[in-house]
Amino acid sequence: MDIKQRIKKVLQEAEIYRSQGLITEAHAKYQNAASLIGSIEKLKNKDSLLKAIQEKMKALNTTKARVETGPATPELSKKAQDLIKNLFAFSENKDQEAAILEGAVALAKFGQFDRALNELNGLLQKESIRVEAAKNILRCHMASSSAEEAVNQYHQWYAGDLFQPNQIEAVRGYLEEILMKKGIEVALPSPLGAAETQEAELGLAMETAPEEQAQPEEEFLDITSIGITFDSGPRKGKMVEFDVNFQSGNMLSLIISKKDQDLIGGLSEGMKLNDVQFFSPIAIFNGAGLIASKTQIKTGPKQGDFCLDIRISSL
Repeated sequence: MDIKQRIKKVLQEAEIYRSQGLITEAHAKYQNAASLIGSIEKLKNKDSLLKAIQEKMKALNTTKARVETGPATPELSKKAQDLIKNLFAFSENKDQEAAILEGAVALAKFGQFDRALNELNGLLQKESIRVEAAKNILRCHMASSSAEEAVNQYHQWYAGDLFQPNQIEAVRGYLEEILMKKGIEVALPSPLGAAETQEAELGLAMETAPEEQAQPEEEFLDITSIGITFDSGPRKGKMVEFDVNFQSGNMLSLIISKKDQDLIGGLSEGMKLNDVQFFSPIAIFNGAGLIASKTQIKTGPKQGDFCLDIRISSL
């Protein structure tokens, strides 16, 4: 790749980071582009290109300062947080750990990240629910801070001894997938060799005895996004893809921007979705879902946005 193509690629990456609100990452890419441009002595429009990049970086600095000095996420009282957990968790006769997980996810959906992270980190000590808790911790970091924070968290886990190799590999695969969806390419260390990784992914179901496969834990696929084909309205017959912001078992939580509320205007609580595509890190599944709740968020950084909870009914 010649240097002009490299500059173009770096600028495209910077724009992707900027569009996703990843200010630090975007700033670094613009600096990289400026260095590349500066290294070419006879580049046409060199000064104007550098000036344009400087303006981009200046705008990023302004945005960063506004975020850092702006009001923090409103922290609700413990009583209000407990109410959120009770109203927006969907446990039905589940064990204590599963109930705590759903409660933590409910808190995260409404921007109460500190308590959500505290409860999720406590669940890392529980072998049976460790991986799912870890994935939701990464989701919290992606939602509340940055992709960099999520990557740093993964590196801490990788360097520690809490996770079994197959567990940290599952977490790595999930984080890699959601980063790729945001246009971010990061090399995450794997505890397994390439051949072992492929064998682990393809042979996971074979390692479980038939009677164990019937257990609820085996039903909980890791879903990173879903595609809903609408039965009516202006998008009838068309599929719209939504990112999954949080997941607890077979319950998927989607945060829909208030700017895109027309996309979900025809969706209501209790509605069956008969034509849904579920995207996981290793495959795409066709299935169905049920809208468990549709709520407008009243507090926190997502105020005014909508939370759509969809229960997977079949795959």
